[in-house]
Amino acid sequence: MTGPVALAATDLFAVGFSAADSLAPLLVVDAFTGVFDWFLTAVVGGAFSWLAGVTGLDFLGYPYMQRAYVSVLCIGVVGPLVGSFLVYRDLSMVGDTLAHTAFTGVALALFLDATLGLAVPPLLGALVVAVVAALVVQALIEYTDARSDAALAMVLTGGFALGSVLISLTGGGISVGINQYLFGSLATVSRADVGLLVSMGLVVVGSVAVAYRPLVYVTFDETAARASRLHVRAVNTLLSVLTAFVVVSAMRIMGVILVAALLVVPVVTASRLGRSFKQSLLYGVLAGELAGIVGVTVAYLYGLAAGGSIVLVALAGFVAVAAGRRLA
Repeated sequence: MTGPVALAATDLFAVGFSAADSLAPLLVVDAFTGVFDWFLTAVVGGAFSWLAGVTGLDFLGYPYMQRAYVSVLCIGVVGPLVGSFLVYRDLSMVGDTLAHTAFTGVALALFLDATLGLAVPPLLGALVVAVVAALVVQALIEYTDARSDAALAMVLTGGFALGSVLISLTGGGISVGINQYLFGSLATVSRADVGLLVSMGLVVVGSVAVAYRPLVYVTFDETAARASRLHVRAVNTLLSVLTAFVVVSAMRIMGVILVAALLVVPVVTASRLGRSFKQSLLYGVLAGELAGIVGVTVAYLYGLAAGGSIVLVALAGFVAVAAGRRLA
C-alpha cells in the first residue's frame, strides 16, 4: 500500500495511538475506582454486614458507618505512624499548625467557588495549602534561624487569619460549608473521601517504610545525620509533607480543630509502654485504632461529634496507662 492511502493509514494509526496514550491514565483511574468501589461494597460491606448479624449491632450494616470505620482504621495507622517522628523531635505542634492552614485551603476553595465559580474540591485546596505551609515552616527554620515553635506559631496564626478573612469577604456565605471541616462528621464521609484517605494512607505508609532508617536517624541524632552527609533537609521536608497528607486525609471525620490529636495522644500513650521506638510505633498504632473504633461507636450511639469522641477516648487511654504505670 503506497501513496496517499498509505499516508492516510499511517496518520490514522498515529492518531489512534495518540488517543490511546491520552486515555490510558483515565482508564487506569476508572479501573482503580471500579476495583475500590467493589472492595468497599462487596468485601468491606459484606464483612460489616456479617458482623452486624453476629453481634446484633444493626448500625454496622449502615454504609455510612462502614465508611466511617474504614476511615478511622486508616487514620489510626497513619496518625501515630507519622506522629511518632514528630513527638520524639518535640514537633508535636506541627500537626496543629498544618490543620489550621488546611482550614485556609478549604476556605480558599469555597471562596473561589462562591466568587468566581471555580469548582475546586475543598480537600484539594486543603492539601495544596497544607503542603505549602509545611514547606514554609521548614524554610523559616532552615533560613531564618527562627525557633521551631516560633515558626509554627507564625504559620498557624497567619494561616487561620487568612481563612477568617476569606470567610468575611463572602459575608459569611461559605461558613456553612466550612463547619463540616472544622468539626468533622460521620454522615458526610463519602466514598470519594474514603478513597482519598486510603490512597493517602498507602502513600504515607509506603514512604515511611522506604525512608524509615533516615527518618529514625534524623529524629534521634540530627547532628550526626548531617555529619554523615545524610540529606537532612530532604528528610525533614518529607516528614512535613507526610504530616500534611495525614492532616488533610483525616479532616472530614476528625475536623480541623481536633485532627492533630491523633498525631500526638496515641504516641504519648505508647511512649509509656514501649521499650523501643519500634514498640512505641506499634503501640501507638494500636492506641490510635482503639480510640478510632470506640470513638466512632460512642459518637453514633450517643449522637456526639465523631472527632471529639475519638479524642476523648484517646485521652482516656492515656490517663488509664499513666495511672496504671503510676500504681505499678
